[in-house]
Amino acid sequence: MSQFTYSRLSHLFRISGNKFSVSGARTERTHGPACCLQLVRCQRSVDSKALQERQKQQMARGLPKQKPIAGVKQVIVVASGKGGVGKSTTSVNLALGLMANDPSKSVGLLDADVYGPSIPKLMNLKGNPELSDNNLMVPLTNYGIPCMSMGFLVEDVAPIVWRGLMVMSAIEKLLRQVDWGSLDYLVVDMPPGTGDVQLSITQNIPIAGAVIVSTPQDIALLDARRGAEMFKKVHVPVLGLVQNMSVFQCPNCNHQTHIFGSDGARQLADTLGVNLLGDVPLHLNIRETSDRGRPVVVSSPDSPELWGNVCVCVCLFPRPRRTGSWRLLWSRDWRKSTLE
Repeated sequence: MSQFTYSRLSHLFRISGNKFSVSGARTERTHGPACCLQLVRCQRSVDSKALQERQKQQMARGLPKQKPIAGVKQVIVVASGKGGVGKSTTSVNLALGLMANDPSKSVGLLDADVYGPSIPKLMNLKGNPELSDNNLMVPLTNYGIPCMSMGFLVEDVAPIVWRGLMVMSAIEKLLRQVDWGSLDYLVVDMPPGTGDVQLSITQNIPIAGAVIVSTPQDIALLDARRGAEMFKKVHVPVLGLVQNMSVFQCPNCNHQTHIFGSDGARQLADTLGVNLLGDVPLHLNIRETSDRGRPVVVSSPDSPELWGNVCVCVCLFPRPRRTGSWRLLWSRDWRKSTLE
């Protein structure tokens, strides 16, 4: 259909306005202008659909094609909408728990939080990575987990004052210029929020699933939901939520206090239709072992507060539920925990 220019439309109006139909003794004007307006609306609808289709095609051409990381079979990202909710602690214990749950699996850990890298402290690692024969950075290893972080490339107290383009360049190097060897799983500790880094990672590499970490507090849950919705928009499966700092138990009288509220993440998981992967208590042992660089999965594998972190490992491999619910069957030894 040809486009209607202003002059052509005016000409049609003049022609239609001069057409009369005679019925008996009366003459009446036909509905030529209304017909033209209907044609204009039809033309606009066609043009709008064509424009949307062109925009869709341009967006598809503009997005980067996902390319797997060499040697890595599956990538699992651990994210949170807000900082300070225990995301890095969960990432470290998740990686260690994955390996402890199945020693035949090789697991790596990538710290993608450029501005606030925590993995060097949590994994008790220092130093600069060496370069391989292929000019790739060799990850630093502790507890059998190869790790890479921006914290290995800068001084401990040096602030990273970079603009977005420099951050994106750093992320690209951490993804593509590291000699991971052969890994079954690469756990990525994501920065808080839903910004450039998250989009860059999700659009550049295929991701098996995302784990969202949050406290039960309403303020944290608002950002956790934004994070979950972001992953859905970029077609990354949300494996579930981890409720961190869920309860504090007094070491003297064993009285339990829900400092940040109770069951907030559980309710959010139900709202989103995903699984609650576990409750991690606010426990002194977790904080002390993390600060010493000996994560609780390594230093206290039989401690009662461990079950929340390892629960993520047990629940992780099935995909997000579509219908029904899952129930964890816990045994005394967390390595024998099963899922039905």
